[in-house]
Amino acid sequence: MREKLKALAELQNVDLEVASLRKAADVHPRQIAELERELGVARSAIEAERARVADKERQKTQLEQNIVDEKDKVKKWEARLSEQRSTREYSALAREIDIAKKANLTMAEEQVELTKQLGQDREALKGKEADFSTKQQGLSARMAELRGKLGEAEAQVKALEGRRAGVAGNVDATLLRRYDVVRKKKLPALVGVVAGTCQGCNMNVPPQLYNQLRTSLGTDICPSCNRIIYAVEALQETPAAAK
Repeated sequence: MREKLKALAELQNVDLEVASLRKAADVHPRQIAELERELGVARSAIEAERARVADKERQKTQLEQNIVDEKDKVKKWEARLSEQRSTREYSALAREIDIAKKANLTMAEEQVELTKQLGQDREALKGKEADFSTKQQGLSARMAELRGKLGEAEAQVKALEGRRAGVAGNVDATLLRRYDVVRKKKLPALVGVVAGTCQGCNMNVPPQLYNQLRTSLGTDICPSCNRIIYAVEALQETPAAAK
């Protein structure tokens, strides 16, 4: 019975190691997702800044075109000014020319101010792009590191699962089935009983059951937590066995 129990205990040690690795690795996907979210926010911010600068560039281009169009219009009107036969028509056209020139002057002032703002925005964008590039490199490096750790953990789990298959072959088939049922609900599934107390739920087991475990060196089910229990003495080496 002791050998069967030892085999099961060895199997559980493998399962506990797998569970520990998986628990530690579970945090990596969440960390990677958070870093990707952070990078996405930073990317959206820099893209919004680029779009804002591009919009001002379009405004400047449109304003420059409007100025050119208005100047061409003034030239045409000035050419027609001498063709006007009546004083009334001459005055009306002259007034339109004056209005157009003032509008051109206003647009030229807007152009100067917009060009100044655009220059400042372009410089600011360069700095923000440099900051984003630095941040992107840092976040990408961190994500690559986490993916590497995740890959290592998965490789370790795979190796342990291969080892588990070999260890499971040494466990009594009936005991293994019982263990697997309990393991799916709670781990550790196999716990010792010390001084009549189950180490899984810290509840006392019936004295008769405890005595039976100590005598048989076998296993049973805890009435309180339904784990597989055994007397800790069953896994302790006797002096004769130690020699």
